Amino acid sequence: MVAEATLSPDVLARYEAVIGLEVHCQLLTHSKIFAADANAFGAEPNTNISVITLGHPGTLPKLNRKAVEYAIRMGLACGSEITRHNVFARKNYFYPDLPKGYQLSQDKGPICVGGGILVKVKDLQTHQSYQTTIQLHHIHLEEDAGKSIHDGDDWATQLDYNRAGTPLIEMVTEPCIRTADEAGQYLTEVRRLVRYLDICDGNMEEGSLRCDVNVSIRPKGATHLGTKVEVKNLNSIRNVMRAVDSEFRRQVDVTESGGRITQETRTFDANTGLSYAMREKETMNDYRYFPDPDLTPVVISDEWLADVQAHMPMLPAALYQKFTDHYGLPEYDAALLTDSKELADYFESVCSHTTNYKAVSNWIMGPIKGHLNEKTLRERHFPVSAERLAALITLIDNGTVSQTAAQQVFSLLVEHPNVSPTELAQTYGLVQNRNTDALQALVEEVLADWPDKVEQYRKGKKNLLGLFVGEVMKKSKGSADPKLVNALLAKML
Repeated sequence: MVAEATLSPDVLARYEAVIGLEVHCQLLTHSKIFAADANAFGAEPNTNISVITLGHPGTLPKLNRKAVEYAIRMGLACGSEITRHNVFARKNYFYPDLPKGYQLSQDKGPICVGGGILVKVKDLQTHQSYQTTIQLHHIHLEEDAGKSIHDGDDWATQLDYNRAGTPLIEMVTEPCIRTADEAGQYLTEVRRLVRYLDICDGNMEEGSLRCDVNVSIRPKGATHLGTKVEVKNLNSIRNVMRAVDSEFRRQVDVTESGGRITQETRTFDANTGLSYAMREKETMNDYRYFPDPDLTPVVISDEWLADVQAHMPMLPAALYQKFTDHYGLPEYDAALLTDSKELADYFESVCSHTTNYKAVSNWIMGPIKGHLNEKTLRERHFPVSAERLAALITLIDNGTVSQTAAQQVFSLLVEHPNVSPTELAQTYGLVQNRNTDALQALVEEVLADWPDKVEQYRKGKKNLLGLFVGEVMKKSKGSADPKLVNALLAKML
């Protein structure tokens, strides 16, 4: 383990980081990539396995078509070129959680080549935002290994092969990332994309989205690449950013001290923010790739590619444009609502029942998000259905309930999921009072209670109108129609 280096800003400023990310996304297929075993997180250890997963002699793999389609989806979303003739290779290395002793992967011909992902980053020094495209080298398909568990036994490593054979795409960037913030924003966009495409749940805490970081340094202005170091075991976007910063500082410290950077694989300790060496980094030759003799090449035809393209969902950038153009939302609203597929879908569902789109946005960004945060619920667990939220907005628009009363109705909707907003407003006396005679009497009472304020108002202190409206609302227990109250007060004053 290496202690955190203390380096002056001037020393750090003489170097720049060159960063590349390898992001592994577990695909949401029902079965594994080369076997019919269930692909499910959280099952009892060693229950989602078969002789194929365990690599028994004489067993033959069969490729999961859906995994191929999911990889194509990601490639199309990133603007990659789709490889039409795909061959799987055996990547030979031994780990105890890799039952066959090799991993089925793609070597020379990844399914997606090139492309990139646009990210928005805020420069921490200038505080200015900028956009940059993180270029992809390729995306390839492969199978996951099992899981070694080291804390279940004091003397032995326990092995769970449920994850072995889970379909993965590995997204490899070019070494074009320069800062921890760019790395963090890229990973954020990848997670958002896979969720929009519905190919991966993006849950880093469950390991379904994992990231390895390659970091090297070079003097500012240099064009050559330094010796890269890979940092593994990064289970959150924050830890990816911390690992980039920590490794950058470590390499600068080694270089400034006259040492030499060794190409190696390191692991990151999230508790200390430090890393330590695991092993020397393997080279491509160490893996002894060769085409798998049991799997025939996969040819992606024009028809197959066109079918995947036809079923692509609308992606965040296009939805953002739709929300600002079609729904007329401010840019801030559109950015927040398209941050997740669940929010965007919910917004559009509500808008299918009302045309007051801004009100829908306000309710989602306010009470709906507030409820989810308070209860620490995921965004798919909306407390009120789209139809009932739209019905509540309609009650406000037609004057049946006030904005204040609507907040109470919303709370009641959460508590009573099978009752309509109209019924709840009526049952709990929240229907807005539009009886002119009754409100006239309340207005007269308020003005009689505040004769000095009335005199001040008539002498020009017009901001006192809010006081009178508030007093009438109190007397009506919030049921008075504020617009009608304002009109009556203006007439009498």
